[in-house]
Amino acid sequence: MGVIRFTKMQGLGNDYIYVNTMEYPITDPRQFSIRWSDRRKGIGSDGLIMIGRSAIADFSMRIFNADGSEARMCGNGARCVGKYLHDKGLTSKTEIRLDTLSGIKILNLHLDSDGKTDTVTVNMGQGLPLKVNHDSGTLVGEKLNVGEGPTVCSAIDMGNPHLVMFVNDAEKARVEEVGSFMEHHSMFTDRANIEFAQVLDRKHIRMRVWERGSGITFACGTGACATAVASAMQGYTDADGCDVIMDGGTLNVKWNPDTKEVLMTGPAEFVFEGTITE
Repeated sequence: MGVIRFTKMQGLGNDYIYVNTMEYPITDPRQFSIRWSDRRKGIGSDGLIMIGRSAIADFSMRIFNADGSEARMCGNGARCVGKYLHDKGLTSKTEIRLDTLSGIKILNLHLDSDGKTDTVTVNMGQGLPLKVNHDSGTLVGEKLNVGEGPTVCSAIDMGNPHLVMFVNDAEKARVEEVGSFMEHHSMFTDRANIEFAQVLDRKHIRMRVWERGSGITFACGTGACATAVASAMQGYTDADGCDVIMDGGTLNVKWNPDTKEVLMTGPAEFVFEGTITE
């Protein structure tokens, strides 16, 4: 059994355990993520993120949820990886190409007066309608009865699957009950993340999230992007910049209707570091 050094980081309360696998290889990330993520018996987190080498980009990122399932992408996690790489001296670049299961993501780091990473803008790739097991093959702006009464819903592909539900009051939404049910709905081939979105005005959305494999979390970067994209598609908010307000804080999201590219900007923070036995 070996000793592994880890770093706990959070982006808007979406917290993960980060390990530099170039120094500390991990043999069984699924089981370790389950054990280490336990908030009573382990380190406590929404999952495990492994930072490694890449043959096609500057670095790679692999994400394992608290239940051991592997995620394709995490926006909050990507921002934290950017801060980790720069502020720990693994790179001097402020534009980093990051290899993920949903493709290469471009991270642009914005530094403070001390030369440390303050916020990060992530090019999240394209925000598109998600292919689902539904009559039309996609689901954009359709009303479904999903436990909150007839609700306008859009299924969005952000490199991982999302269902955005537009509700009258996000604070009163039954996130755990409806989210846990809809995550496993038959329309999704590999489950989905579920967002409960309340449009406040053309520049602001209040959103709460049920993350696939993790449950209720304080924030979800890809979920914020999916929400802003779905809202812009419906004409509810402006595509050129919308603040998505989550339990853990706010992300600014821009969506280009022509190229479909999504830019997400927000903070990333170190929490603490330590070692754990493999």
